[in-house]
Amino acid sequence: MQLTALVVLRVLTGWYFLYEGLVKLLSPSWSAYGYLMDSKGWLTSFFIGIAESPVMLEVVNYLNIYGLVLIGLSLLLGVFARAGSIGAIVMLALFYLSHPPLMDVSYVLRPEGSYLWVDKNLIILASVLVSGVVFPTSHRVGIDRILQRKKKR
Repeated sequence: MQLTALVVLRVLTGWYFLYEGLVKLLSPSWSAYGYLMDSKGWLTSFFIGIAESPVMLEVVNYLNIYGLVLIGLSLLLGVFARAGSIGAIVMLALFYLSHPPLMDVSYVLRPEGSYLWVDKNLIILASVLVSGVVFPTSHRVGIDRILQRKKKR
């Protein structure tokens, strides 16, 4: 039952990442510019600096779209899931640091709820940490299992 719950958590998280990436990929006008410019918190100048540099913004747009898609596929299929989990944790930490849920902070891009210190990015980060790093499941249910068997032969 524990394995099943962890696999379901990994697969659902993978679907979330994959879908977010595909939506951005299929929206030719999508850019991280607005999100980065709306940054508040400890690293505001870092994120705004990225948005104001056309080259850096293009790199971040590319990494965001294809990072989300690759992480999503990794977690959904259980292939290179540890690397996908680490990538997800890094990406979610950057999202969290860009838009930390602090008191008396309002964003142009309104969040889905009212948060204080804990938001969906932090919760998804914790779920990836549990289902992909602490209790990895892809070596039992996923393509990593097949790859591991072939490597042993």
